[in-house]
Amino acid sequence: MPAYDMYHDTVKRALIKDGWTITHDPYHLRWGLKDLYVDLGLEHLLAATQGPRKIAVEIKRLLT
Repeated sequence: MPAYDMYHDTVKRALIKDGWTITHDPYHLRWGLKDLYVDLGLEHLLAATQGPRKIAVEIKRLLT
């Protein structure tokens, strides 16, 4: 399992404050024989007729 970026908790709190529900931390994906991990899996209910919107968020800090 990969290490979290230093901004992981900050991004997670901001997404929760915006109304997203954390469904996976980390989000495990299988691609053929490979195991992949995305930092967060999230879900946000838009409306009862539209259903949930789901996203995966990868958090990276880029140094210049």
